[in-house]
Amino acid sequence: MPLTLTEVFVAIAAQNFSNLVQFYHNLLDLAPTQTIPNRYAEFHLPGLKLGIFHPKQVLSRDLPAQQMSLCLEVADLDAAIAHLTQLGYPPPGEIILASHGREIYAYDPDGNWLILHQGIA
Repeated sequence: MPLTLTEVFVAIAAQNFSNLVQFYHNLLDLAPTQTIPNRYAEFHLPGLKLGIFHPKQVLSRDLPAQQMSLCLEVADLDAAIAHLTQLGYPPPGEIILASHGREIYAYDPDGNWLILHQGIA
């Protein structure tokens, strides 16, 4: 029997749950649409649901330091960099000019890789 998908979304395992939920709340300027206190928070974004979860202790020790990367296409890369910097997480490098636009790499409080991208207008 083939795999029948009903939905696909991204979930990030958080070592410090409340800190990571607050970071994404501030970064996205969006409150979670669904929460289970100290366990799960879900943000609804254009074309994506982003879940933040606190793994059970058994799983926590098995998670690598960098669980995943999250790519965010933004309308104004310079404004996005300023916003990240204001939140206390300035991108460590310079803007990269790629064939598909400009991008910069940053990290969330748990060390997950953020790729902020502005397409060519």
